[in-house]
Amino acid sequence: MGIELGGGVPKSATFAQALGTLKQKGSNILLVGSGASEAHGATCRRLLGDTNDHERSRYRLFVVTERPCCSHESEEERAHGDDADENSTTRVITRSADDRKRTEAHSSAESVVGTELLSPLGSEIIETVNEFDEAANGLEPSELRVCVDSLVPLLTEHNSENVFRLLHVLTLRIRQANGMGHFHLPIDADHDAVNLLEPLFDAVVEVRSHDGVPEQRWHLRDQRTTSDWIRL
Repeated sequence: MGIELGGGVPKSATFAQALGTLKQKGSNILLVGSGASEAHGATCRRLLGDTNDHERSRYRLFVVTERPCCSHESEEERAHGDDADENSTTRVITRSADDRKRTEAHSSAESVVGTELLSPLGSEIIETVNEFDEAANGLEPSELRVCVDSLVPLLTEHNSENVFRLLHVLTLRIRQANGMGHFHLPIDADHDAVNLLEPLFDAVVEVRSHDGVPEQRWHLRDQRTTSDWIRL
């Protein structure tokens, strides 16, 4: 499971057991690191799970606040590739100030919320997770994968305390559904925003590009364990 969860993680029994717990009991991961879009994308794809594994179901929710985080395949392509109907196992929620996009959504697999308030975004995410849970007749561990492509616009446009409250609700619901959520925050790991939000997450993963090679480093909060830098 190491490769799917993060790729190349340390093989120590303690670390492996902790990562296994994240998959089985539901977890939320904060991805941090500035100037490392390739590393963000590579880690994101692994956290989303193997898209070619047809033997097990996956319910994937992409929340687009800024731009698609996975450059290899847009969220819209994922939704359309999943037949993009009310029974789709892939959904896209886009946050946009352009009201016209609300009427331009291509299918029921896509929805658009405004930027003025955080509550519509939170409600749409919770509602989608609830729909997935109902469709699956109870989601299995790690069957739900949620990607929020950037928290930066939320922190820039809204009070940080309100963003904290929103994330508290979202991360709790993802854990309740035994899902795995990851939230991109492409800023330095020692930024005040990271210190503020870190308590909400089970792990913080730093990503970087070192000599042109994308790398990651895991910080497991409960275990107070930090991995070495690992090539992606």
